[in-house]
Amino acid sequence: MIYTVTFNPSLDYYVQVNNVKSGMVNRTSAERLAVGGKGLNVSLALKEMGNETLALGFVAGFTGTAIKEKVKQLGLNYDFITVEGQSRINVKIKSNTETDINGTGAKIEPKDINKLVRKLKGLLKEGDWLIVCGSVPSNLDEYTYANLFKRLKAIKGVNLVVDACGKLLTETLKYRPFLIKPNIYEMCEIFGLSAVPDLEGVFACARKLQDLGARNVIVSMGSSGAVMVTETEQSLYVRAARGQLVNSVGAGDSMIAGFIHEYLNSGNYFSALNFATAAGSACAFTNNLATKEQIEYI
Repeated sequence: MIYTVTFNPSLDYYVQVNNVKSGMVNRTSAERLAVGGKGLNVSLALKEMGNETLALGFVAGFTGTAIKEKVKQLGLNYDFITVEGQSRINVKIKSNTETDINGTGAKIEPKDINKLVRKLKGLLKEGDWLIVCGSVPSNLDEYTYANLFKRLKAIKGVNLVVDACGKLLTETLKYRPFLIKPNIYEMCEIFGLSAVPDLEGVFACARKLQDLGARNVIVSMGSSGAVMVTETEQSLYVRAARGQLVNSVGAGDSMIAGFIHEYLNSGNYFSALNFATAAGSACAFTNNLATKEQIEYI
């Protein structure tokens, strides 16, 4: 079974504004409301590809109720924990450039994390996948994911997947995650690089992340494609498809979903990376998460 955990889900309010002007009243030419949060995006993308998942996480307030209603409408299996505060609303402004304004999120207390741990201990079995993605609310620290894995380490044979920034990611490496997927800028931040390195430099950084504990590392590089180093000592590179960027939100989450989907089918790292890169590209070329047909076309 595949389980995703989203600590900070959202309602994403997309607005199209022609030539947005700072300090002025701007009016939208189009708008839509969608559920967001990286773990939820992974679940939705996997569902589209034909894989069953259970989406876990925390919701709060009227926005949390709306998230549950939308997830139910989309036919996604979920089991959220209700907490205090309000789930966040993120504003995605599409104009001559993309501008995101992301909210803070609900307040998650230790008792709430205890509920999640108990839930996962009752669900997880050897061979299952646990995908933990995205940010955490501001009252939680950068050890949140590592502490979660520490409390679950007695459950053997679970494939951990992490997509997060900074120490939220690096502190999990001691628990030997099956896969991590920093993007190129997150990787540069981890290693304190002031400029994006060449391809060999990206491979070198990915191997350093392996040395710290990650079994497999994908570094997504947007229109430049993706690199991967594997626990079987392969160094792989796949170019991104060429096309018009429409929406970058969810592209990285689609990559993770695409990789897991194809890896479960083939057990082949290169095929999985190729499908993952196609899934990320297809998502970037559409307003929503890509359909399976769009991914297969890419």
